[in-house]
Order: sequence, then C-alpha cells, then structure tokens
Amino acid sequence: MSDDTFHNDRPNAWGCWGPEDEAGAMNHIGPEQVKRAAGLVRTGEVVRLAQLLSHRTPVPRHRAGLQHFMGRDGGDYAAGAKRPGGFQFAEDTVVMPLHIGTHIDALCHAWCDSRLFNNYREDSLRSTSGATRLGVEKMPPAVTRGVLLDVVAHRGRPLEAGEVISRADLEACLSAAGLQLEPGDAVLLHTGWLATQADVAEVDFNTEPGIDHAAGLWLAQQDVALIGADNYAVEVLPFAPGTVFPVHQCVIRDFGIPLLEGLQLEPLVRTGRHEFLFVAAALPIVGATGSPLTPLAIL
Repeated sequence: MSDDTFHNDRPNAWGCWGPEDEAGAMNHIGPEQVKRAAGLVRTGEVVRLAQLLSHRTPVPRHRAGLQHFMGRDGGDYAAGAKRPGGFQFAEDTVVMPLHIGTHIDALCHAWCDSRLFNNYREDSLRSTSGATRLGVEKMPPAVTRGVLLDVVAHRGRPLEAGEVISRADLEACLSAAGLQLEPGDAVLLHTGWLATQADVAEVDFNTEPGIDHAAGLWLAQQDVALIGADNYAVEVLPFAPGTVFPVHQCVIRDFGIPLLEGLQLEPLVRTGRHEFLFVAAALPIVGATGSPLTPLAIL
C-alpha cells in the first residue's frame, strides 16, 4: 500500500485511480478509446515505429550495448552436429539494457523526494528484486488513438540541439493537423533528431531538442496516456537552469504517464497521417524499469 504521510504539493494524478493503482495514465485507455481508435483504420497499412536493434544501436556511456550470441547455427552442423530426421535449427541469446533503442519508461523509472508515482516509496525498488511497485509488467498494452505532432513541419526544419518545444508549439501543431487531444491519446512528437543523428559517429546523449516542463505539464493535464518522441529523452537537454529531468519528474512521477523514447517517426511522417490507430506493448518483465518495444501505427 502507498504511504499517505507524504504530501505532493505539485499538480499530480496521485490517487485518481485509487491508492493501490500502478497503471497510471494508461487507465485513460478503455474500451471506448480502443473502439474509436480502431475506427481510424482506412488503408490497413502498418508502419513500424521502432529502431533496428543491434550492437550498433547507440546507448549512453553508463549502459552496456546490445550483445548478440548464437547458441546454435549452421556451423554446428558443418562441424558434425546430429540432424535427427534431417531436422536442423538455430537459436540465440541477446543481452541488452532495457532502455535502449525504441523503448518505454515504466512508472518506476524516475522519481524525486523519495516518492514514486501514486506516493509509493523508493524502497519499493531493490537491486536484488527489481521494482515491487510500478514495474513495467504492471503497464497495460496500449491500443488507442495516436496523434503525430510534426514540430519539424511547424518549424520548417529539423530541430537543433537544446531547442525547446513549447506548449504554444504543440498547440500550433494540433491546429495545423485540425485535431484536439482527447483522454487516452498517445502523443508522438516529431523533432527530426533521430534522423539527424543517424550518421553521427558518437551520439551525445546530453543535448537534444524536446519539450520543456510547461509543455509536459500541459500534455499531462490533457489526460493523455503516453508521450513519445524521436529523441532520447523526450524532454529538451540541457535542462533549464536549476532543474534535473523536470519533464520526467512531472510526467512519470506526478501524472503516471509513461514516456516512449527513441521512436522512428520518419516512415510515419511520410504517410501524411496525423491520426491513426496506435498499438504498443512492453515486454512484461517482472520488476523492470522499462522495456524495448515495437510501436505500430495502423493507418
């Protein structure tokens, strides 16, 4: 049970779905949101929004990269492995951080003042057992309306390092698309950053364009279920002076909204669609702080 002795004096969604809730803003997605989103399918085209994963996938210096090992392959049979009935197979193992490539941040990923979303204490995370509260396995699958906000089109160019996306920018993108945000939406922000970093030899994870705290708070107060972007942290880096991951604190910790990071949005942008059926599901790894995943836009 969450500890109610701590008072969060910032705008928040604590207690909105009860003191035991661990799904957060994903609660905004119900049967009506699913049915409405399914009605957006027109052509049946499916667009994958995930980066390819390999040992070349960039990660910050404090994380190990992806390691891929073949346990059995054609070489084993060439060396004399048995083939009962002529049957052969290959298998492999992958070791990787869960926050790599296109991934989702669970609600236990970020917190402040010793409290996580919904007033859970930081001692609910242990290196020996993982997260006993708010782990990624508590996150329901997302089947909802996706809304693409094309900030690149709004600015007329890909955004630069440290460039802020404001609430006014988001509202302008919505206006250009002729859309309004609705509860349960998955909001995807196109900054152009991932595409501009494709040929960079050593990616700098300390600087990128993204939303500021005011924009993140505004999105949260629209009752969206997910916020994602084609950058590495969704929020602008470096942070505003005197702050540290202010959007993560606001969105994940205060409002229980998972962040989708590292989205591959260029294929979706090329379709010209700003509203679509969005589908994504995390790997249900018990006690995990996040998960790689393959979001889909179904047009």
